[in-house]
Amino acid sequence: MNKNFVWKSLKKLANLNFSLAILSMIAFFCILGSILEQDKSIFYYKLNYPTFYIVILFLGLDHVFRTWWFILVLIVFIFSLLICTFSTQLPSLKNARRWKFLYNKNIFNENEYVFENNKNSQYFITNIVYSLIRLNFFVFYRNSAIYSYKGLYGRIAPIFVHFSIAAILLGSVYSFLFSFVVQEVIPKGEIFHLKNVIHSGFYSNLPSNIIFSVNDFFIDYNFNGSIKQFFTSLSISLNNNQVLSDKIISVNRPLRFFPITLYQTDWQIDGLRINVGINNSFIQKKFVKTNINGKICWLSNISINNEKNIFFVLFSLNDKLLICNTNGVILQEVNLEEKFYINNTYFMVQDVITSTGLQVKIDPGIFLVYFGFFVMMLSTFISYISYSQIWIYYSVESLNFLGSTNRASLFFERDIVYLNQIYSYYLSHFFKQGVKINSILA
Repeated sequence: MNKNFVWKSLKKLANLNFSLAILSMIAFFCILGSILEQDKSIFYYKLNYPTFYIVILFLGLDHVFRTWWFILVLIVFIFSLLICTFSTQLPSLKNARRWKFLYNKNIFNENEYVFENNKNSQYFITNIVYSLIRLNFFVFYRNSAIYSYKGLYGRIAPIFVHFSIAAILLGSVYSFLFSFVVQEVIPKGEIFHLKNVIHSGFYSNLPSNIIFSVNDFFIDYNFNGSIKQFFTSLSISLNNNQVLSDKIISVNRPLRFFPITLYQTDWQIDGLRINVGINNSFIQKKFVKTNINGKICWLSNISINNEKNIFFVLFSLNDKLLICNTNGVILQEVNLEEKFYINNTYFMVQDVITSTGLQVKIDPGIFLVYFGFFVMMLSTFISYISYSQIWIYYSVESLNFLGSTNRASLFFERDIVYLNQIYSYYLSHFFKQGVKINSILA
């Protein structure tokens, strides 16, 4: 009694109207989360939504897709799909596999398909079974009645759709709870841990024993000086300096080390490292990004005395450094590690300090999401398979025929025409050969 009561209660979740209502709620929340900016600061909502910012923050509308009520709605919808699958779709599939013989002549008289019958033929059963098999039907015979079907895989498509949606939603919920996103801007040659967290799930955990290293950064330019691609050489190692992975990444070519993925997102030029004087003392000067005559460049300066400065101008990492005076006159052009003198003082630009922008992401639910979409695409193709059934009852007076299909009626009618042609061919062939076959089934 208790099991029946629980099952009947759960089956109410599989009601179509209830499922559509839940799906509409999910769609509404997704639209709301798309319209309203997500994961912004409190000051941002106070400035842009001064009247409603308290409601936004209280209901969690600033992070809709990570709120408990949105996750709860997703879980309810998942249960609705699974219960519908086990209570309706699977029994329907099981029923489609059963033999269904018909003996009522009145039922056969209502069909819309016409099948020619030769009442004098005693070889009907043999020939019609062969004809159905030639058209890839599964054939069953009992007491002068034949039942056949094909396209049973088309009945599996709704089950696949339910499981695919459930997998996508479960993967999303799993990601909400266990994923995190970190963004870092790291100078070339530095090592770093994950600190600048942009988003983290309730149960996410940053790996503390893994060290990331930026070995190198370089840019590939087009002939016109525009940037073609930028690259970062990365290493992932443990605290004991054991290298786990090493790869040069670029935009759309991340480093994947399960479950961590590192994406190339941005870059910047930070400054110069300059060797000054014969004592090889180093100074570092910050670069400032600016625009000269509509062209982006980086600018830095060094004071020679209280009145004079020299400026270093860099247009790209492939170009030479321009050394200018306070009037903007170019004094000379130098390469990296090239010696030059200003007021009898030795200078050498040791390195241009660059930084790479990285996004580090752990998303354990992404596999479930991708798997769900793969199953959904597979089910879309399977759904085009028509499920067709044919019932035939043979009596002394007549041949009774009935056929049905769930889609593609024109193709099914074409199969009936082919069936009639194949059947007629077998009849004529058997009569010419004088073959007598009483039965094909015991």
